[in-house]
Amino acid sequence: MEEHHEKAIAAGLREGRRDAWHALYDAYAERVWRSVARWMSGHEADVADIVQETFLAAARSAHTYDPARGSLWSWLGGIARNHVALFFRRRCRQDPLLHRTNHRAVQIRRWVDGQDALPEGALVSAELCLLVRQTLTQLSRDHELLLSAKYMDGVSVEQIAAARACSTTAVRSKLARARKAFRRALATTAPDLIDPRGGGTP
Repeated sequence: MEEHHEKAIAAGLREGRRDAWHALYDAYAERVWRSVARWMSGHEADVADIVQETFLAAARSAHTYDPARGSLWSWLGGIARNHVALFFRRRCRQDPLLHRTNHRAVQIRRWVDGQDALPEGALVSAELCLLVRQTLTQLSRDHELLLSAKYMDGVSVEQIAAARACSTTAVRSKLARARKAFRRALATTAPDLIDPRGGGTP
């Protein structure tokens, strides 16, 4: 979106103008839908609800939007991400299977401890897929994007480096930090699966 158009929408939102709200929806509804759908793989029926909740929350807080703190997409995408995280937190509380240690869980634990590559098909398990996605939403946006690109979308380190205009060494270093952050978050989400200090499987 062009900067002057974004500024006009932002000003209209702060003034509570209906036309600004419609412009925001027209500009970002599809992008929000794609973003939520990407996270909600296997939960397509819930995508529409989360997109609706995102725009309702945006409508309630539109007058507080501050362009100095980020773009419209950064603000709206953050709201969507929060609602996806809330969905996963509710699911984890409702589904005790997410905290059951099994063969797949051990494989995931060895991956985040840096002992093994992510096992092929590890995210096929609905329970573990849900757990991994919920944990990712707790990370910083940069760590979330890095891990999602590398391990969920299959983007190579070289491709990530090219997109970010940095070296492959820098990307590998950031991935290592992102995996440590994932380990800490997973220790909170599912403490029975991982020791936050590392050290591999017991």
